[in-house]
Amino acid sequence: MADLEKKAKEAFIDDHFELAVDLYTQAIALNPTNPDLLADRAQANIKHNSLTEAVADASKAIELDPSMAKAYLRKGIACMKLEEYQTAKAALEAGASLATEESRFANLIKECDERIAEETGETKKQAVEASVNTLSLKEEPEDISCQAPMVTRSKSKYRHEFYQKPEEVVVTIFAKGIPADSVTVDFGEQILSVRINVPGEDAYHFQTRLFGKIILDKCKFNVLPTKVEIRLTKAEPGLHWASLEYKKETAVVKRITVSSEIAHRPTYPSSKPKGVDWDKLEAEVKKEEKEEKLDGDAALNKFFRTIYQDADEDTRRAMQKPFVESNGTVLSTNWKEVGTKTVEGSPPDGMEMRKWEY
Repeated sequence: MADLEKKAKEAFIDDHFELAVDLYTQAIALNPTNPDLLADRAQANIKHNSLTEAVADASKAIELDPSMAKAYLRKGIACMKLEEYQTAKAALEAGASLATEESRFANLIKECDERIAEETGETKKQAVEASVNTLSLKEEPEDISCQAPMVTRSKSKYRHEFYQKPEEVVVTIFAKGIPADSVTVDFGEQILSVRINVPGEDAYHFQTRLFGKIILDKCKFNVLPTKVEIRLTKAEPGLHWASLEYKKETAVVKRITVSSEIAHRPTYPSSKPKGVDWDKLEAEVKKEEKEEKLDGDAALNKFFRTIYQDADEDTRRAMQKPFVESNGTVLSTNWKEVGTKTVEGSPPDGMEMRKWEY
């Protein structure tokens, strides 16, 4: 292990950062609880521009040795490069309390304060200029059509997806029978890190820079019998995430707001003697999902199938017409509203559309 560490340091000095990361990885495999190796690999990852990996390494080093000032420094630097200034500042302040003579902490904290001030001003400007879109469909069905796979850093062994509401993003990892103490979820200002480490199995690790920022103390996760459900509270409610992960090409986004009609959720008229109680149907589906009889997509498909089967002819026509014309982004049950006009929709580029099964 000492020989690997020596070679890794030499590779780093010679600016062979990818080789340094590989050599540190081999050394860590032999001694996974050595915080110095993790902190050094974090530095190599920073130079290699593998920033989320650098944050993970520095965080693990801090977990193993909370008094290691250089681990806080490297976490702070990596987060700054990711423009995670709040998270960076917290790490740097913790490190500064351990190394009061190190001037780099004070300089970097000052830079974080400046960036945070600039960012706050820009956020307010964007809030004023952002376009407002009104949804004609309930929050969850519309947004679930935007589900997309997460990109994992390790071999994918679990199925996963996400959907969003105006105020939060829900990430689901389908993993059956996982002990709660085997799951670790860490939240950063714009970073999500999930580890599932079951004894006797290969560890699963997913970490990414998120599309938008989140409120750390309001985020939570729950380990259920068939899945791990993670709820991310958006720092900017109403900001539509075009994807789960941050990408420069999706920097221009739109804000959404929910029509006031949704809040009232009226019972639509029916020519049948017995009307359909939509609220009751939705409650039954949600109850089944909560009890793990159904997972997200299956529950929602059941909900729409039930509505369709019990609806009169006009309601069925009202459900089909706007859904087809809008490419799956609008659903209605009011034929009078949609029967005489063309319903248009414009889903974000790159989103996979999903047809509901009636």
